[in-house]
Amino acid sequence: MQVLTFVGFTALVGVLSWWWTRGTDESHSDGYFLGGRSLTAPVIAGSLMMTNLSTEQIVGLNGQAYSEGILVMAWETLAAIAICVCAVLLIPKYLKSGIATIPQFLERRFDTTTKAMVSILFLSGYAIVLLPIVLYSGALAMSTMFDIPGLLGVSPTVALWITVWALGIIGSIYAIFGGLKAVAVSDTINGLGLVLGGLAVPIFGLIAIGQGNLFEGVTTLYDQNPEHFESMGGPESSVPFATIFTGMMLVQLFYWGTNQAIIQRALAGKNLQESQKGLLLAAGLKILGPVMVVLPGVIAWQLLGPDLPTADAAYPALVREVLPGPLLGLFAAVIFGAILSSFNSALNSSVTLFGLDLYKEYINKDASDAKVVSSGKIFGIFLAAAAMIIAPFIANAPAGLFGYLQEVNGMYNIPILTILLVGIFTKYVPALSAKVAIVLGAGLYCISQFLIKPAVEGAGGSYPHFLHVMAILFVLNVVIMLVIGKLRPRQEAYVQVDAGAVDITPWPATKPVAVAIVLVVVAIYIVFA
Repeated sequence: MQVLTFVGFTALVGVLSWWWTRGTDESHSDGYFLGGRSLTAPVIAGSLMMTNLSTEQIVGLNGQAYSEGILVMAWETLAAIAICVCAVLLIPKYLKSGIATIPQFLERRFDTTTKAMVSILFLSGYAIVLLPIVLYSGALAMSTMFDIPGLLGVSPTVALWITVWALGIIGSIYAIFGGLKAVAVSDTINGLGLVLGGLAVPIFGLIAIGQGNLFEGVTTLYDQNPEHFESMGGPESSVPFATIFTGMMLVQLFYWGTNQAIIQRALAGKNLQESQKGLLLAAGLKILGPVMVVLPGVIAWQLLGPDLPTADAAYPALVREVLPGPLLGLFAAVIFGAILSSFNSALNSSVTLFGLDLYKEYINKDASDAKVVSSGKIFGIFLAAAAMIIAPFIANAPAGLFGYLQEVNGMYNIPILTILLVGIFTKYVPALSAKVAIVLGAGLYCISQFLIKPAVEGAGGSYPHFLHVMAILFVLNVVIMLVIGKLRPRQEAYVQVDAGAVDITPWPATKPVAVAIVLVVVAIYIVFA
């Protein structure tokens, strides 16, 4: 029954995605890369949520909550504030420029070389870090959930390879041959399933704790585990409370406001109002995120005890423990969709970055739209194959994979965020400053985290949390850019031009709704302080 519900739901998503996207002209770059600039608010919000949620987050954050409690909810709740900033400040500027990629925006503000450098940074992060780890963590979860080694009579290593390639091939079909709209539509369908299934896990878990009574389960969980419900982490926790005011917000703003794999959904909105409404809907859903990606970890602590082999085993173990058989198969299909979503979203964005920012600019300037799309697809095939080859070798990935990902990504997210914000808020800072910030930002972060930090900790010393390091380097980069701007300013002030790609009339309720969401986040922290 589990296998039947899994296969049935997965097939339904594929058929519906094909049906709803069959009329999109994907030979044109806007059609393939931006879904014809036709996405509406629900599709944008659903695709944003599914792109964000994958096994490294669902399993990883619940694993950290199992060990540390709800303090790790900062990764979810503070995301809502960053999304509001994007809706109010960033997306109007992006859509006014009519861009398809963030590097294109930076090209118009600075120059073509800056665009190429940022595109290469993005592609390096996706190819080396994101794509292989999404495939690995997803394959590990699916292999465990369905006992693939026992089902196929193979070793765990062989089962991992099989599952990685199955996920990679199916995700590639969506991303490479379907384009953004197919990705977004499948995300929306899976998103509904993820919300329903994700809520079912803690509900069934609380009912189990309360011996059949949901509300009794809530009371028992809180009364017996008060230390797991403290929102402010200490200096030794994975998310010290002080980091919320330093690097945490910078990471969130980069992820939701400049990360190509995420913001591409909002760039594909049919107009500014739909993009803003989609972003704010996603922000509202992120406030509910801890119910799905944090609370189950605390429930697992109560139900399964503190002796699981690893913290990251908490969520899969809880799912197997509390969900009925048919629902387990359905939820596995939804998790499968979440894995595919993160993989195919990053892959589709990589294809977009390569085709528009590198191939069209440096390889074939006279390429037609159809040629740009086809070259991007070929690049995507090679990139997907490389990720599928690399992924199984991450078998010795460290515990706390989610935090590890955030730390490694710092080598490119802070430099990109720095030059974007300085570019938006200044008019005379030149392209030279952007190039210096990219090189220094990435270089100094790598030296800090991969040379100095191991040396200090190896000698028995303590080193600042990586989120604090990000904040320090961000400030340093901004100062350097402003100094260069003072010494060697642009000859003419930068003035943004309206490309006329979509209607950029803002949604009137954007700012009030954004303020309301921010106040709700603050209230949550006050309640659980």
